[in-house]
Amino acid sequence: MLTDRHRVVLLQHGGLDDLRGKTGLALLRYRRGPVAAVIDPAHAGQSLRQVCGIDRQVPVVATMAEALEHQPEVAVVGLAPSGGRLPPEMRADITAGLRAGLSLASGLHTRLGDDPELAALRWPQAWIWDLRREPEHPVVGSGLAASLPCHRVLAVGSDMSVGKMSACLELRAAALARGVDARFVGTGQAGILIDGRGVALDAVRVDYACGAVEQAVLAAADGAAPGSLLLVEGQGSLAHPGSTATLPLIRGSQPTALLLVHRAGQQTIRNLDAVPLPPLPELIACVESLAALGRPSAAGPAPRVAAVALNTAHMAESEAREAMEATAALTDLPCEDVVRQGGERLLGSLLSGGKRRASEGTRTPE
Repeated sequence: MLTDRHRVVLLQHGGLDDLRGKTGLALLRYRRGPVAAVIDPAHAGQSLRQVCGIDRQVPVVATMAEALEHQPEVAVVGLAPSGGRLPPEMRADITAGLRAGLSLASGLHTRLGDDPELAALRWPQAWIWDLRREPEHPVVGSGLAASLPCHRVLAVGSDMSVGKMSACLELRAAALARGVDARFVGTGQAGILIDGRGVALDAVRVDYACGAVEQAVLAAADGAAPGSLLLVEGQGSLAHPGSTATLPLIRGSQPTALLLVHRAGQQTIRNLDAVPLPPLPELIACVESLAALGRPSAAGPAPRVAAVALNTAHMAESEAREAMEATAALTDLPCEDVVRQGGERLLGSLLSGGKRRASEGTRTPE
């Protein structure tokens, strides 16, 4: 549906400086195609750098009528509100966009294409893409991804919203800069909107979750060679009492290596202070034990956690450096903030697939 060629307008509506707007903020950071405008009445006329620190030259306007002056083709819902329902304040701008002939992309749980009023406004050549849908023909997973020749790296998190998608996209950029054929499998709304394909894992029934991931990985890896790199966006966390996403991601992707993503200094599950995070070495051991199960006999060595991507966005530079050094010493693994520093230094460990001492550094694979 959505490609890098489309000019999009992001519907943020109060989400440019709020976690509710994380979908749109991710597109502003990582979308390779054009963003024509952002609609956020609370910040109209301000620069993105002023509001959210993103250095991208995109006008922020108050209404769809103003956004249409910048010739968008697709309106994208950039909010991820609690419950996944369409915010009432956004409806008027969506209606105006559809009336003007725009297509619409949404990762909300509310299916906008099933709304009679919105569906009636859609022009014949336009489309409404509700990406949070189960695959049309769901299948049960069977470990098929283990037979792929390419490197498959799955990001696993110590908690939700620690930066798993960002880490994968930064590593893809670093790999592409090195000349590696690097691909991304989105498993959440932002990742799918950025890449144009993937699987919305939280929309899939549990019996078919592994199979849905497997099919998305197989599709993304079509034509991949042994030196290619497939980065699979993680979801949730094994340490979170409300999350079930990590296991089907492991089963469906059959990774050759794992990337642990953690927010520096975090001791408990976010918003659940009564649930402590395990020490990182214990979490690594747990993830590796699970990843060793459910694998075809010809799949090769079980995957190991090869590196740690540390989220230090809330820290000053010196504090972040100390946190990375401490985490590397604690886990005996290479550790970097790939958003802050780029992913080049972790690529060697991930492509080699093995658990290696941080002091050994990384090497470029042959």
